[in-house]
Amino acid sequence: MRVIAAVDIMGGSVVRLVKGDPANKIVYSSDPVETAKKWEAAGADMLHIVDLDAAFSSGSNSEVVAKIAGAVKIPVEVAGGIRSQEAAESMLGKAARVVIGTMAYSDPEVVKKLARKNAGRIIISIDQKDGVVMVKGWKESAGTKVADAISQFMAIGIDEFLLTSIERDGTLQGPDVQTLAEAAKSGARIIASGGIASVEDVVRVRSAGCNSVILGKAMYDGKISIERAKAVA
Repeated sequence: MRVIAAVDIMGGSVVRLVKGDPANKIVYSSDPVETAKKWEAAGADMLHIVDLDAAFSSGSNSEVVAKIAGAVKIPVEVAGGIRSQEAAESMLGKAARVVIGTMAYSDPEVVKKLARKNAGRIIISIDQKDGVVMVKGWKESAGTKVADAISQFMAIGIDEFLLTSIERDGTLQGPDVQTLAEAAKSGARIIASGGIASVEDVVRVRSAGCNSVILGKAMYDGKISIERAKAVA
């Protein structure tokens, strides 16, 4: 199982939000590039960069993303506010992979085209609350259940999904193992995100059948290290 380090960027700084609320944030660093290099040196298999300003339609950190991608040797995947074919293609020019959420549900045909041209580089984001997919910065319901979303996109050739429990994200309350396990039973490759607080949580995510885990707040707060997570992954 891959261990992926999250670098969430808002206003050019590295932050963590609680349940995706921009009013409830902690700033951890004013230097995202150095933060990314730190997690690479610690042994992260990949970096998960989230442009929160783009996600909330309040700006862009695309230049910072490009700097990070150029500064590290491990793969970088980017999420947040990628809501057009042009935006996705631009980001694919900077990063190894892009994570698409809102656009996947509003314009699946565009995502299908992107997936055909960029095999293995398009990840679908499933940000769920009570089993329902949320979009537009986690503010609106897509009207789709998790299992239906997975089936829909597997049918067009996408088999990797970033599954985030919104209610647990940034809370350190543990992962939503039941939802993760049900998703993994589909045969899809599942990246687990939200609530990871300990090495034991990493083991639980692995046992649920996930192929990757994203470390965020617990890693920044020193409750879990990439080295220890990799030892049990």
